[in-house]
Amino acid sequence: MTPFDASALLAGVRRDLARLPAALDALLSDLDDARWRTRPAPKEWSPVEIVCHLRDEETEDFGARVRVVVDGGASFAPIDPAQWAVDRGYIKDDPRAALMAVKQRRRDNLAYLVLIDPARLTRVVDQPKLGKMSGLDLLAAWATHDRLHLAQLAATLAKIGADRWTGLRTEYAGPIPYGPTA
Repeated sequence: MTPFDASALLAGVRRDLARLPAALDALLSDLDDARWRTRPAPKEWSPVEIVCHLRDEETEDFGARVRVVVDGGASFAPIDPAQWAVDRGYIKDDPRAALMAVKQRRRDNLAYLVLIDPARLTRVVDQPKLGKMSGLDLLAAWATHDRLHLAQLAATLAKIGADRWTGLRTEYAGPIPYGPTA
């Protein structure tokens, strides 16, 4: 494993994490209620479900797990993000309230990350299913998680937009994510 400078990685990830609210605003600012709840394919998440997932991951996954590492804890609380979407009824949630909650939780986490000693991020928590995870692993995964869901959201919106203009040659733009309209 390549050693990483904990201070540099923390600073870089903090910059990356700080970009999420503006990126979400840019993608979602003009969605109407129907488009917030439109799934690009039957088993894929709608924009509101993606935002609710980001909201809950912010405190119950990445934020919580980094705190466990920094505080010297021995284990992470179990999570089931895919099941949360069903159990918590993400599709029915208020999209604007969920978006505001993501932004607030992200602000809180960024404020926390400013205060921690980067050396504490090298600590490891060993989990039966995950193996050894350091705070640095979690930070890198957190920033990657943002990018993956921004890409998912962009693909979802591309499909929703293309479907809105059925009959026009939207495929000229390139391959439409999630396949042709059913």
